Amino acid sequence: MSATLERTTPAVAAPRKVAPAKDSRKLIRSQVRAGWLLLSPALLHSGIFIVIPVIAVLVLSLTDYSFGDSWAWVGFGNYSELIRDVDFQASLVNTVLYAVIVIPLSMAISLAVAIGLNQKIKAIGFFRTAFYIPTVTATVAIATIWLWIYNPGSGLANGFLSLFGLAPNRWLADPATALPALMVVGIWQGLGTKIIIYLAALQGVSRDLLESADLDGANRWQRFANVTWPALGPVQFFVLITSIVGTFQVFDLVYVMTRGGPGTETRVLVLDIYQNAFQDLKLGYASAETVIMMILIALFISFGRLLQKADTND
Repeated sequence: MSATLERTTPAVAAPRKVAPAKDSRKLIRSQVRAGWLLLSPALLHSGIFIVIPVIAVLVLSLTDYSFGDSWAWVGFGNYSELIRDVDFQASLVNTVLYAVIVIPLSMAISLAVAIGLNQKIKAIGFFRTAFYIPTVTATVAIATIWLWIYNPGSGLANGFLSLFGLAPNRWLADPATALPALMVVGIWQGLGTKIIIYLAALQGVSRDLLESADLDGANRWQRFANVTWPALGPVQFFVLITSIVGTFQVFDLVYVMTRGGPGTETRVLVLDIYQNAFQDLKLGYASAETVIMMILIALFISFGRLLQKADTND
């Protein structure tokens, strides 16, 4: 009888032992070490290719360093000279103007196209691929194509104008149209990446919220303004940051198509930095320009951050 009771009596679980505080701290330290170990490749890359070059640029901007020659410490002499440099002033104005126009237009067009590509239409894969092709095409090839489009004699742009009886234009040789013509190419080339990012974000918008808005009688604009647009907030900021960095670093497109001309109408900061550093061999002077460009990028990013916070609070 007693043996039967012993077999049927359920076993009582032993109380869980609480790890001592010392063992807990040891576990935390091991996890921290593992985390730093996993981060070390990224930190090493950032230190070699970002931190060290930035420090070097800051130091060189305070010198008159030139390749292979002796150099001297000039302090803020390069910066004071930049204030009087007509070419730098033109490149600064052109770069800021290029960014102010290209960034919002490219973001708006990309979002509109992404909304269209998010619909159920025939041959959707073809259209998505077609919009993305310019992004993966070499800039030199794109510039060559657009040089033909803007050709004053046989270009496609003037051929289109002739259909409406309009006079042909010297697009890249006319000071009034050279920079806007480059802006068109910059917007067109950058659409693909933004469209893909927006498309992924649109597909992640909650279907339940959209259906709830439909049940409440919301029209398309109300669904977009009250459901879709708020959901795109983080993606909008990411696209804005990458667009700011990309537009301020525009170089190859300008170099191939206009070389900064006519005059200084399409001269941009990176082109001016390139010519000062690698043609005139004024590396210290070019470093000072680079510092100013980094400050401008930081200011634009800060302004974009303020816009995002204001949009979030609303």
